[in-house]
Amino acid sequence: MARIAVIGAGMGAMAAAARLAVAGHRVVVFERAETYGGSVRRFTRDGFSFDTGPALLTLPAVYRDLFVKTGKEPLEACVELVQVDPSTRHVFADGTEVSLPNASRAGVVSALDAALGAGMGERWGDFLVRAREAWDRTRRPLLEEPLWADWQVLAEREPYPAVPHKRLLRTRRAGTLAEIGAWELREPRLAALLESHALAYGLDPRTVPASAAVLPYMEHAFGTWYVRGGVRELARAVYERCLARKVEFVFGAEVTGIVERDGRAAGVEVSWGDAGAARVVQADHVVAGVAPGVLDRLLPPGREARADGEVPARPGPTGRLTVLLALRGGRPADAAHRTVVHTTDRQGELDRVFGAHGASAGAQAAPTVTVTRPGDPSLVPDAEHEALTLTVTVPAGSDGPRPEVGRLLAAAEQAVPGLGSRVLWHEVRGPGEIAADTGAEGGAVPAPALAAGGGRWLQPSNSTGMPGVFTVGGWSHPGGGLAHAGMSGALVAGLIVEGPGFRGSQ
Repeated sequence: MARIAVIGAGMGAMAAAARLAVAGHRVVVFERAETYGGSVRRFTRDGFSFDTGPALLTLPAVYRDLFVKTGKEPLEACVELVQVDPSTRHVFADGTEVSLPNASRAGVVSALDAALGAGMGERWGDFLVRAREAWDRTRRPLLEEPLWADWQVLAEREPYPAVPHKRLLRTRRAGTLAEIGAWELREPRLAALLESHALAYGLDPRTVPASAAVLPYMEHAFGTWYVRGGVRELARAVYERCLARKVEFVFGAEVTGIVERDGRAAGVEVSWGDAGAARVVQADHVVAGVAPGVLDRLLPPGREARADGEVPARPGPTGRLTVLLALRGGRPADAAHRTVVHTTDRQGELDRVFGAHGASAGAQAAPTVTVTRPGDPSLVPDAEHEALTLTVTVPAGSDGPRPEVGRLLAAAEQAVPGLGSRVLWHEVRGPGEIAADTGAEGGAVPAPALAAGGGRWLQPSNSTGMPGVFTVGGWSHPGGGLAHAGMSGALVAGLIVEGPGFRGSQ
């Protein structure tokens, strides 16, 4: 039985802790905050409750596997999962609207044909077939296996089978998501639909590789799910599973350093309690569920978080701005759970979010806004009120241009007529609050790992340059998002239990 110290109580860290405890190890989780969940938090006021992190779950099989492998109770015995239908309603810049059924290719094709014109649905369906090829080619090496030293195999080959396109007398294939939209979908609203999946993860469709086609494919193939009571309930269930497996949690405990002995990790230095004095807790392995800059500060001098031959640095991360709205008046029964209101100025939005030179913070069109309206009675004081959330992607840090709340409300009125007159109060949470919750510099939000693009969209491997130290969560392989964080927990547990020869789940 090994002693394992886990730094942070985020979703990936707790997933690893539960699996390691079931394997017979003694696991202690040190969390500097007073609660678990990392970015999966809840804001409550006056009988209203809001998720302040992820609002929906894709690939629920990741957490089903976690609960099967760590106890007798399946996931559905611990939380209620509801498949959201329609998956998403889209309001495009020209006012066209379409509601896309959940996990139904035929339904999506029919809906797009009806809203955008005959043949548009089939064009999107053909794209999803190619996206499935990219998924099949990358699923195991990118999501189910550790990132091996030959990661260049994932970096160099573009798995998306783009169709040939003649441009400037040359035949080319789409290398970015934006090129897929322009050359294959060839319809501005279909392109906006495609690019909105990248933007939601903080990825620039103009530069992200075509392999990002797997992001809309995952939603199409595996569905979009809501956790009754909010995604925070999923965090609660994972936390309680950890407790049932005898994982120990120490809240209000800040790890200030990783101790090295004989060339490998030997424990952590922790500060907690009224005295605040640092003490050393011995450990055979350390699992760090923290942002990269935080881990760098914890390692002994001369040690690096990245293993030899590590992947190149990713493009600068982005943040998220969320407006929580307490509304008078109940939610209509036929309201869509999620509506994406697309910007009328695509180029301007991308320039502002991703830092293009000359981007102006002056008069701006409203950005792309995601409106989330859960039909969940547990989130409101009574049936005569509604809890609604607006979410936009913004630059990380506190010095970038930020959309005004009034502009966001005006955009959201396209999805919820009369919204402004219903507001009782609102709460704004931006990168500053995310930084406080997660410790990520500038409140940055990690994106999923993607193949191709020279490896710039891969996340660092779960092993580090210091033996005995492993990384877990969105800032390590296979990247950000609820499902990917859960996968990282499985990978780290496998590397510790089975050793460096671990080849991933079978």
